Amino acid sequence: MSRSTNLFLGVARSALGRPWCNRLDGPGLALAENLVQVEGLGDTLARVLAARGVDGAHLAAFLEPRLRDLMPDPLTMTEMAACVARLEQAIARGEQVAIFGDYDVDGACSSALLARYLEAAGARPRIHIPDRLIEGYGPNSEAIRMLAGEGATLLVAVDCGTTSHEPFAEAMRLGLDVLVLDHHQAPVELPPITALVNPNRQDDLSGLGHLCAAGVVFMALVALSRALRLVGRAAPLDLLRELDLVALATVADVASLTGLNRAFVRQGLAIARARERPGLAALMDVAGLSGPLEAWHFGFLIGPRINAGGRIGDASLGARLLTLDDDIAARDIAAQLNDLNRDRQEIERAAVEEAVAATDAALVREGPAPVIIAASTEWHPGIVGLVASRLKERFRKPAFAFALDAAGGGTGSGRSVIGVDLGRAVRAAAEAGVIVKGGGHAMAAGATLQPGGLAAFSSFIRPELAAQVLAADAADALLIDASLTAASVTPRLVAELATAGPFGAGSPEPTFVFPSHRLMDAQVVGAGGHVRVRLKAGDGSIASGVAFRAAEQPLGQALLARRGEAVHVAATLAVDRWGGSERAELRILDLAEPSRT
Repeated sequence: MSRSTNLFLGVARSALGRPWCNRLDGPGLALAENLVQVEGLGDTLARVLAARGVDGAHLAAFLEPRLRDLMPDPLTMTEMAACVARLEQAIARGEQVAIFGDYDVDGACSSALLARYLEAAGARPRIHIPDRLIEGYGPNSEAIRMLAGEGATLLVAVDCGTTSHEPFAEAMRLGLDVLVLDHHQAPVELPPITALVNPNRQDDLSGLGHLCAAGVVFMALVALSRALRLVGRAAPLDLLRELDLVALATVADVASLTGLNRAFVRQGLAIARARERPGLAALMDVAGLSGPLEAWHFGFLIGPRINAGGRIGDASLGARLLTLDDDIAARDIAAQLNDLNRDRQEIERAAVEEAVAATDAALVREGPAPVIIAASTEWHPGIVGLVASRLKERFRKPAFAFALDAAGGGTGSGRSVIGVDLGRAVRAAAEAGVIVKGGGHAMAAGATLQPGGLAAFSSFIRPELAAQVLAADAADALLIDASLTAASVTPRLVAELATAGPFGAGSPEPTFVFPSHRLMDAQVVGAGGHVRVRLKAGDGSIASGVAFRAAEQPLGQALLARRGEAVHVAATLAVDRWGGSERAELRILDLAEPSRT
């Protein structure tokens, strides 16, 4: 079905310049009807499930995903057997194991998960998270020499290390064996180490490339537990109780919430809600979490606080917090991370304002570009990924932000839109010698510039991604699951829809249209520039909603300009539990004018 014949309410161009399209085609509508008639589902939930390809035969398995049904044999991953054998040896010998992790949430969770297991099994783990400013990303020779000097005989890199040829050569020269448990995109040539387990290496056929690093570590520990049982040893940890770490990392790293990852997050959320891990419980408290923990809390409340240590403070705080069994120590570190997160927000806000102004000026001066690139000598390297994310959200283009040094070199991060593979393009830039190093995955990547190398990077990356961006722009429709009225916005409906979750990357949150509702009120609230609205349906029912960080953007301006008018509003649904009460409301994504569709 072509886009023109699948427009939802005939909206070809919304306030954000997007067509609205029905997520369901003809066969999908028939499947939804079958789920209603045969399975007894409500119409709205049936449409949501049908749009995600769920039929009656797979309904129960989708609504209650179980690891035992979805877990493949970990040994299908290339070099996993060698990795497990070396970890088993380290446990048997009680070796000192240096765990080298990334400074983001996935790195912290991966490091904590592996360290807890090895310590319980009798090895002596020591976590090292590099300082972003001093050491940069990934293993480095100086840190490896320090770890070897402390007595480490095995180095395990988690969430990093796939391209660390020189540091690992130094490690082996010093007598360390080296393992890697990673998930980032990999070139053909890999470091010649004991074992490099990465489902995205080009010779891996496991089909597990959607796992984050914590997922890869979990798979390794499943295989290790099996190996220990074969020699008469019990597994030192109940790995199912560690799924809260895997779920947190999966959501925070924007991994696809499909298949095995969906089971990880569903079961990990259940573990986290029990508040058995002091570090996570303390983070929930300092974040002011009200109501039951949901997947989005990992990405927007918990994750940013763990990341704050790696961005502008002590990079090891997050990993240390997640290994703790002591409530008092956990509360102390959580408070430190919360303070750092508050400082990070202020630093980020100033940098984003500068980046947006510079990008607006460049658009006027040079016209549209396929990739937004912003840079400054004033930005903290720890927040450039956040700046890139805000630029991507505002301009709906892939975006890079760089923190430059006095010589015009520096580090940067990129964030992408669906359909544009940043990791591959950045790796190509590194292989071509345009940048010092770089890599990542489709939706996020990092790059280190040579002195004065920003122009060369721009000249390479924009044509490299132009065709993908053009195709992504052409496909940039807002997909709609169903139409609703204000009266249907209830906590009960939100709870019903949640059974199809968790929602996130690869599993889009259901989007609904509220057709021809009168925009009774729209006003800017909060320091973040949110726009809060009230909508009234033809039957007199009223629903409230909010467009986050929209006041100065086209969506917010359109909402404020159309007060009192009848509009089509596109939104997702959520439950607001502020003040102890519970009410459902809209999270507004877009709007269109009925008279102009």
